[in-house]
Amino acid sequence: MSYEPPTPPANLPTEIVNRLNESDPEQLREVATYAEALAEHKEREARLEKSPDQEEVEERPDDLPDDVPAKATITIKEINDNRYYYWQWREGEKIRSQYKGPADPDE
Repeated sequence: MSYEPPTPPANLPTEIVNRLNESDPEQLREVATYAEALAEHKEREARLEKSPDQEEVEERPDDLPDDVPAKATITIKEINDNRYYYWQWREGEKIRSQYKGPADPDE
């Protein structure tokens, strides 16, 4: 019985595929973790860059602190294998965050 390696996505550049094929399993897992985190970061950046004209601002949530703008979104950050909620918003060119609480209510 022979085992065939997975087929890479057609739109993935050849140099990336070659580099991944040269990597050991531990490096591949680290790349996968990084790629997922980077994708989430870029998606969050894209959401934060939307202007108020493009996105309706809903009513201010009851649990939103006074010093956090209504346009803030909730994100999850993993720190030392623990997950936490943070309010996150853009001020000019900077992304601001404020701690909300643990992502797991049992924590």
